[in-house]
Amino acid sequence: MLIGIYASITNGAFDISVKDIIKTLLRIDPDSNYDLVIFEFRLPRIIIGIVVGFGIGLAGAVLQGVVRNPLADPGILGINAGAGASVVLFMFFFSGQIQGADWLSVMLMPLFGWVGGIIAVLLIFIFAWERGTIDPQRFILVGIAISAGLSALTLYVSLKMNPQDFEMATVWLTGSICSANWMYVVTALPWILVLTPIIYYKSKVLDLFQLHEMSVTGLGVSVNKERMLLLLCSVGIISACISVSGSISFLGLIAPHLARRLVGLKHLHVLPVSGLIGVCMVVIGDLIGKTVFSPAELPVGIVISIIGVPYFIFLMFKSRKERI
Repeated sequence: MLIGIYASITNGAFDISVKDIIKTLLRIDPDSNYDLVIFEFRLPRIIIGIVVGFGIGLAGAVLQGVVRNPLADPGILGINAGAGASVVLFMFFFSGQIQGADWLSVMLMPLFGWVGGIIAVLLIFIFAWERGTIDPQRFILVGIAISAGLSALTLYVSLKMNPQDFEMATVWLTGSICSANWMYVVTALPWILVLTPIIYYKSKVLDLFQLHEMSVTGLGVSVNKERMLLLLCSVGIISACISVSGSISFLGLIAPHLARRLVGLKHLHVLPVSGLIGVCMVVIGDLIGKTVFSPAELPVGIVISIIGVPYFIFLMFKSRKERI
C-alpha cells in the first residue's frame, strides 16, 4: 500500500522527487506548480482511493459474512447497480442545479446512492425470502437478476442525458477516481468514519452468522435485527463510495478472500485486513491505469475487473469441486 501511494504521488506526467514532496507538504519554500499537482490532483485522488478501497473491501467482508456465501459481492448482489442507478438519476434530474459547498449539496449524492442501495437490498430480500429464511444460492441468483434490471434502467437514463453528462456518467459507471477532489473526500469520509466502528463492534455477530440460523437464534441473537443493521451499514458505505468513484466491480469479492487466507476466519481480523487489501487494489490499480496506458487513462474499475473476472471463475470452480 505504501509503495503504491509513493509511486502515485511521485510519478505521472509531471514527476516530483520525494524531497520536493516533503518540502511542499511542510510548506518549506513552497512552489505553486508543486502545490497544484500535489494538493489539487494527486493527493485527493490517493485519499479517495484509500477511502473507496477500504470501504468496499470492508463492506464485501460484511456481505459475505451476513449471507454465508463466499461469492457475495456488492456488484453481484445488485447493490452497486441500485446505488449506481440512483446516482445516475440524481445526475440526470439535478445536473447543474445544486450549487455551493453546504452540507446538503455535499451529502445529496451518497444519500441518493444509499436509497438506491437500500431499494436493491429490499427487492433481493423480497424475492429471496422463502419459508422464513434466506437461501444463499437463491440470494445470489436474485441479486444477479436485480442487478441486470437496474443496470438496464441506468443505461436507459444515461442515454437520455445530454452529451456532456452522458460522457461523465459513462466514465463514472466504469469506476474511476480520475476526477477526485476534496469535495469528494468530504462526501464519502463521514460515512466511513461513522459506520465502520459499528460494523467492527458487530464482528462477533458476523462470526456467529457462519453457523446455522437456528443455532444463532438459540444463542440469543436476534438474527433479522442484526442482519438488517449490518446490511444497512454496508449499503451506506458502498453507496458513499460509489457516489465518488462509480461502480468498482469484484473489489468486494476479492479483498475478503485474500484477507481470510492471511488472517483466518475471525471477522475481528478479517474486516480491517480486507479493508487494507481493498486500499492496495484501488491505489495500485489506479496507478496502473494512469501510467501503463499513458497518455490514455484506464479507469481503475476496468483494471480491477481484468483481475476480478478470472478470479471469480476460479472461485466458482473451487466451490463446485468442494460440493462434489
